Amino acid sequence: MSSHSDKINNANGPSIDENEIEKFRAMASEWWDPKGKFKPLHKFNPVRLAFLRDRITSHFNLDDTQRTPLQGLHILDIGCGGGLVSEPMARLGARMTSVDAGEANIKTAMTHAQENGVDIDYRIGTAEELVEKNEEKFDVVLNLEVVEHVADAHQFIKDTASLVKPGGLIFVASINRTSKAFALAIVGAEYIMGWLPKGTHEFHKLVKPDEVRNALKAGHMQIEETTGVSYNPLSGEWSLSSDTMVNYMCVASKSE
Repeated sequence: MSSHSDKINNANGPSIDENEIEKFRAMASEWWDPKGKFKPLHKFNPVRLAFLRDRITSHFNLDDTQRTPLQGLHILDIGCGGGLVSEPMARLGARMTSVDAGEANIKTAMTHAQENGVDIDYRIGTAEELVEKNEEKFDVVLNLEVVEHVADAHQFIKDTASLVKPGGLIFVASINRTSKAFALAIVGAEYIMGWLPKGTHEFHKLVKPDEVRNALKAGHMQIEETTGVSYNPLSGEWSLSSDTMVNYMCVASKSE
């Protein structure tokens, strides 16, 4: 594994002040606590990761029986938060560039990755900055649970699509703008169950699958698949489903 010190102090990466490490270690323990306030993401993660692994290995004809089947792929995780997707993808062999606008998120993710010996290029930044620099394109772009938090979802999806290499893939995951999603993802998850802080999601900012697909097409992507992800309150488990009325994931490819 390469040293992290060069990553932490380079122009792309945020420098970690030794005095701040404890604070970010505490935040990392929150992000990475499966019973803490990010519990919904931890519950959701196995289904999401299996889906990503399956679709990526299939698209690139990779050997899914390998311990690191994503070896050789450069993946961008935009809006990576505390690294809950970035780290497992790195462990599967991918070279990860993981970007988030929140400095605290990045420092938290970086602290956790260091402690666990996972090499990830973490950066504070935005999709727009990556597009503007026009230095890098990626085999896969992960745009997961971000579009409902940005100012202009259509432009953001187009921007992230422009970062995909010819022959590459993009994944967009979000919450649908439906009455069912309002009842379950906002009223249920935030106000009744207390899974998420109140106000995490604003209904008018939720994005419908058609809107995601239209933005992807405008970004010169071919839609491959849209699948729902459903929660079973009896088992407490998530699974892929045909119901896209609440959570959904959309996959699109860029022609060679």
